[in-house]
Amino acid sequence: MSLAVKAVGVRKSFGSHEVLKGLDLEVAYGEVLCILGPSGSGKSTFLRCINHLEVPDSGYVWVDGSIMGYEHRGDVLQELPVARLRAQQRRLGMVFQHFNLFAHRTVLGNVIEGPMVVRGLRRTEAEARAMQLLDQVGMAGRASSYPAQLSGGQKQRVAIARALAMEPSVMLFDEPTSALDPELVGEVLEVMRGLAKGGTTMIVVTHEIGFAREVADRVLVMIDGEIRETGKPGQVLSEPGDPRVRTFLSRVLS
Repeated sequence: MSLAVKAVGVRKSFGSHEVLKGLDLEVAYGEVLCILGPSGSGKSTFLRCINHLEVPDSGYVWVDGSIMGYEHRGDVLQELPVARLRAQQRRLGMVFQHFNLFAHRTVLGNVIEGPMVVRGLRRTEAEARAMQLLDQVGMAGRASSYPAQLSGGQKQRVAIARALAMEPSVMLFDEPTSALDPELVGEVLEVMRGLAKGGTTMIVVTHEIGFAREVADRVLVMIDGEIRETGKPGQVLSEPGDPRVRTFLSRVLS
């Protein structure tokens, strides 16, 4: 099995609080993994460790077979220079809770910024690709709009298109619907369903249990910085073996 992401022994503390307690993970290309768990369980921190926005205190993460943030020089593992780390991070598209769009740029301007500045694409090429992606997420008709003119769901769909424009190997979603009004959640989840059907490798931190049941190839439940259970959605969500997972799911499914 070819692995898009592999994490081994990832630990992270903030002060005296150990947030991640030695996590191991493997994600295959084309797989959709949904990470569930109560607030404060370390889900978002783990996602940020995967793309090296947070540096693990110990343990390592590989993406596309390369260790994130480091390289071997002889027998010594040394930190990468910032420019090479940024090149690694471009393999991972990140969609946050709060969109992070450039307010002074149009929808189209937001999507072409990275490809032009970082990847060196010509404007015509970047715009053509951006319009394809905006059409894919149902936002081509708003290409000339500014973020302030969009709903939360529309902003998040633009954020997804912007991440896809960098042609990442893996898409990371950090609770992408948690900041949205309930009536806007469905439009974002529908875009994500389309990505999953198209074979996009996705790691999704989410509270949307129905989405995880429907779309995920595998779900993982984190509690107190530990992976307590992982497996097929039907098995984990319906017949969890871990008592703490059963308690968590009984609360969110009731």
